[in-house]
Amino acid sequence: MSSNILLSIRPKYANKIFEHIKTVELRRVRPKRLEPGDWVLIYVSSPVQALVGAFKVDKIVKKPLKDLWQKVRKKAGVTRQEFDAYYDGVSVGVGIFFKVQDVQKLDKPITLDILKQQRFHPPQGFRYATASETAFFNDIFERNVN
Repeated sequence: MSSNILLSIRPKYANKIFEHIKTVELRRVRPKRLEPGDWVLIYVSSPVQALVGAFKVDKIVKKPLKDLWQKVRKKAGVTRQEFDAYYDGVSVGVGIFFKVQDVQKLDKPITLDILKQQRFHPPQGFRYATASETAFFNDIFERNVN
């Protein structure tokens, strides 16, 4: 895994990724350096506060909200009301698509306490990992994926 991006995802939506209900992650802003084939590390926000897995990007779509909804409505794990609330105030949204077979879940999530020992700071929405974080995460995923 050569990923260098971390996404903060709410527990409800992270669970849907690992249950294979959700195959697109919605974002208000497109991470500029994220491309198909890259890996995205999933940091689950409070109350979980842990790195729990990753997914490999299949494609990234940036579209007006009406068009985006048509592409993601059966894949995003959200209701139309949740979709509209999330994108309130913007006219264009981003969908980061991934395939079920490209989702990896750690056997044992890595808690924020352990991550902080590596000088890890959780992303607010997303952020790029440092080279040392990427090496640390690569090692963990090689040893700890089910």
